Amino acid sequence: MTDPVVARIQANPKYRELKSKRNSFGWMLAILMLVVYYGYIALIAFNKPFLAQPLGSGVTTLGIPLGMGVIVFTIVITGIYVRRANSEFDALTKQILEEEVK
Repeated sequence: MTDPVVARIQANPKYRELKSKRNSFGWMLAILMLVVYYGYIALIAFNKPFLAQPLGSGVTTLGIPLGMGVIVFTIVITGIYVRRANSEFDALTKQILEEEVK
């Protein structure tokens, strides 16, 4: 009971290429995010004195900019994924649809 258009799209080599590229890129970014996030959490759990070092003569410690860095890293990798999705992945999707949906 599969739609013939869906079957043609799934059989298209460009569709397989799109799935492969998108999945590998997504997993790579997810692993990077997990390393950064859990690395920060591991620092909190196992090396509090390192994060408690004051920056300059103020009350701000090293943990604050590192925590903000985790947030900024998340925003940056989201932007990287969106940029690639809007260019490469969307272009491949458009090509597949033009070929298979007639």
